[in-house]
This record gives sequence, C-alpha cells and structure tokens, in this order.
Amino acid sequence: MGLNVIMIGPPGAGKGTQALRFARARGLAKISTGDILREAIKAETPVGLKVQATMERGELVDDATMIAIVRERLMRPDAMAGFLLDGFPRTVEQAEALDQIVEERGNGPLVVVDVRVPLQELVRRLDGRLVCSTCGTNADPFGPTIKRCGKCDGEFVQRHDDDRSVVVERLKVYERQTYPLVKYYQERPTFRVVNGAQRPEDVAFQLDTVIDDAAAVGAMEKAES
Repeated sequence: MGLNVIMIGPPGAGKGTQALRFARARGLAKISTGDILREAIKAETPVGLKVQATMERGELVDDATMIAIVRERLMRPDAMAGFLLDGFPRTVEQAEALDQIVEERGNGPLVVVDVRVPLQELVRRLDGRLVCSTCGTNADPFGPTIKRCGKCDGEFVQRHDDDRSVVVERLKVYERQTYPLVKYYQERPTFRVVNGAQRPEDVAFQLDTVIDDAAAVGAMEKAES
C-alpha cells in the first residue's frame, strides 16, 4: 500500500525542506506546486504567464488551475507508488478535489501534517530567505551565510515574493484562505500537528514519528472498511 502525504502550513514553515528530506528517505515522489509554477514562469508557458503576476503580488493561484496541475502530476507513473505534496491543497475546494484523486488512485490513505510556526518567526524567516537565481534551491536558513549555491554555483538572491510587504500579505492570504483546511482535516484519524519552530533535525524526527503512526492508523481503517 502506498504512502500519500500532504504538508500544510504557512509560508516559511519549512515544509519544502522537510518534504524533500522525507520523500527522499521514503522513495516518494516529492511534488511542490511552487516549483511547478516557477518552472512554468521561467519557461514562459501559458500557465506561467497567467500566474506570474499573481505570485508576485503574494496572492494564490486559482483553484481550477492548481487542481488541473496536481491531477496531471499525480497520475504520472513515479507518483503511483506514493507521493508527498508540498503547497497543495491550500483551499477546501482543492482538498475536496484531492480526496477524489486519491480515491481514484486507490493506493493508500492520505496522511495530513500541519506544520505550525508562530507569526513573528515566520516573518523573520521569510524576510531573510534567499534562493538560488539559477536552480531555485533555498539557502539553509540555519547554516552559515553564503553567496553562491553549492549545487550549481548560482547566486543567492531574495525571492520577489519574499519582500517584507509581500510577506505580510502572503501570511494574511494564508490565514484567510488556507487555514480552513485545518477544520476540514482535523477530525480525521490521519491528521497530525508538528511544531515547525524547532531545530530542523527535531522537526524531522517528529515528522517521521507522526507520519508512520498516522499511516498505520489509516491502513487499519482501510482494511476494516
């Protein structure tokens, strides 16, 4: 049975870093909608041209566009054995669509992890976050200050949507449009909360523990249904 995981939480909660680590360790397809959209913008595809201005204002891309992108990605062969979604769903409508997609695939329960970080810490992280201008890799916020990317030697720069004024707007958008996901998911036996304000290694340990526990519960529930 496959392992299907989504991580929800505000911008700056560290979901991307933890999602990549966990997916690699478990052999899951790590799917970041943010990466997909940034690639589309860089390639100047129709979707990229459509969403570029929206992202730079710190607003969310419309549900129909995001659902179509994720549905296509989850139906690829590498995702059929299990996936980890970072950045989706962000609205209840997207969550309902994801439930339908997972049911159609029929390869395991959906584990939902809510990564929580206090507002002041989020603003501090996002205002100082750097990303490689060439490959898009985030600089390690807990590591030494460096100017070049270790993967491709590209220059680290601040993302356009990490300007302080945009950061505040993004967090307001999250609170208004995405937080209702917690209410949508929180009564499920496969829903878990993780403290994202800890050291990265402590967050990783807690994620491993709660995801394994939730997956076992979900598998038992499916077997009994």
